[in-house]
Amino acid sequence: MAIYEITETELRSIETTNFADAGFREREHLQQLLKMQIDVIAPDVLVISEEFGNWDDSQRRIDLLGIDKHANLVVIELKRTRDGGHMDLQAIRYAAMVSNMTFNGAVSAFSRYLDELEKEDDARERLLEFLEWEEENEDRFAQEVRIVLASAEFSKEITTSVLWLNDHGLDIRCIRLLPYRDGDKTLLYQHHPLKSLDHRSKVSPQ
Repeated sequence: MAIYEITETELRSIETTNFADAGFREREHLQQLLKMQIDVIAPDVLVISEEFGNWDDSQRRIDLLGIDKHANLVVIELKRTRDGGHMDLQAIRYAAMVSNMTFNGAVSAFSRYLDELEKEDDARERLLEFLEWEEENEDRFAQEVRIVLASAEFSKEITTSVLWLNDHGLDIRCIRLLPYRDGDKTLLYQHHPLKSLDHRSKVSPQ
């Protein structure tokens, strides 16, 4: 994806780079920036946990766990690799594992997250305010789990899987985050690749 700066005399090309060359690491840099401005990849979502790993029998951790305005949980996985690795399978596993979270469980996770951020907000009140609820409602909470995958690039295997799962009712979104270098500044281009894909972009049997 080419980006140009418009000047009075020319269109100046902005060079592409990658997160490694730009000095950005997943958890130390990219994740820390996105959790404070999650609207960049997941509008109308409230982050309630970072590196969530409160499981009975697993050591796995969700990069960012959020909740949307419809009280659906949102599993957010980040990768700075060129093809996204196996993040789709990883995120589906996490979505299944977190799907039975209760409102009180979300409050507990959010409370720990706020403590990590050294914020004194009341987690229950913040959640209710975000959801525009007067009181908790377990029957409406976490009826669905959405997935957001953010990576510099996605392999055709991932996009094929995501398109197929979307067709079968699972809400998974892919967000490309492409870094550009402009002098001593690093710019970030955000793109939704699935919106421009068709059947020719899928892996198919021969």
